[in-house]
Amino acid sequence: MQLLAIECLGKTLRLEGSMAGWQQLFWDDQCVSQIDASTDNEGFSHQFLLQNEQGEVHVELKGLLQWQPFELLFQLLINGELLHENTLKEKDIEQRQVRQDQKHPIKFSFIGMAGLGLKLLKSAKVIKVLFAAGSLAAYSWLFSIEFAIALILCLVFHEYGHIKAMKYFGLKTKGIYLIPFVGGLALSDDKINTRWQDIVISIMGPFFGLILSIACLVGYWLTDIEILAGLAVFNALLNLFNMLPVLPLDGGHVLKSIAFSFNSRVGLVACVLGAGLGVYISYHFGLALLGFLLAIGSVEIFFEYKRRHLSELLPLNRYAQIVSALWYVLTLGGLSAIIWFVGQTGNEALALPLKILGS
Repeated sequence: MQLLAIECLGKTLRLEGSMAGWQQLFWDDQCVSQIDASTDNEGFSHQFLLQNEQGEVHVELKGLLQWQPFELLFQLLINGELLHENTLKEKDIEQRQVRQDQKHPIKFSFIGMAGLGLKLLKSAKVIKVLFAAGSLAAYSWLFSIEFAIALILCLVFHEYGHIKAMKYFGLKTKGIYLIPFVGGLALSDDKINTRWQDIVISIMGPFFGLILSIACLVGYWLTDIEILAGLAVFNALLNLFNMLPVLPLDGGHVLKSIAFSFNSRVGLVACVLGAGLGVYISYHFGLALLGFLLAIGSVEIFFEYKRRHLSELLPLNRYAQIVSALWYVLTLGGLSAIIWFVGQTGNEALALPLKILGS
């Protein structure tokens, strides 16, 4: 990931690195220094020579790097004289604009034109209305108009949670798109820089869904209106599947960000034990399908674990790892509890989500 970008002799000096200790220093996109992966990656020093009108120039970038919590202290020296000195924290990385790769001209093709047309279509506000109408028609055909409206409201509330998190981090949003037979999608114009942003944006959708299900359940207990119980349990099922640790679902992003932030075997073992406990609890309460999907998703993330050092995102610190894991477990547990408790009422329709998870 990009650790640092500062001006040096009229061009950009950029430092890239990973938790494995690997570092590369670029001056105007030309690699001028490299440090191989190492267990001791705190202190670093990059040195290289440049030629200008005055002759040979000696450039040195040195400093101290701590990943968890992130802190980068650096000094830039030109011919032994201090030119720039600063300290970067996680907030500095989080608020930084993501460096965009250079775009290459695309040759004419029907596929390229179709892709361009789709992009233009996405940018139009009318597409949101068309997708919403298509979703309403699709779900009305499958179920009923009343259930279709309720389901769309649940999807919008879920996606609003993602939008709220994006705005919290100052990211520009394109809005919510409802895709027939697929669900919803919250889009942003900006890219994220940290795993914490990925966690919060991903989990806020299901967390908002949990809040909505609790509100509907409370409304059912107060009024005995059965449709509120149905809305609570089916919304919980919808968000529960979104919390599964399978990419590209929200739960997959959360678990991947947590696992990819561990830089020791102890952390990896804790992650594996946690996944095993989730599978055991699921089977203990008769939620066989949930346990099976949890196991499959955990295996998928485990096999991707070795690629964590290639990530462009700043990893979570120890505190954020604990908070993220607890947030995930409480959200997943809350949604499962709603489905389990409503499934005990004896109503066949309300017990359907529980039967699905127990299949």
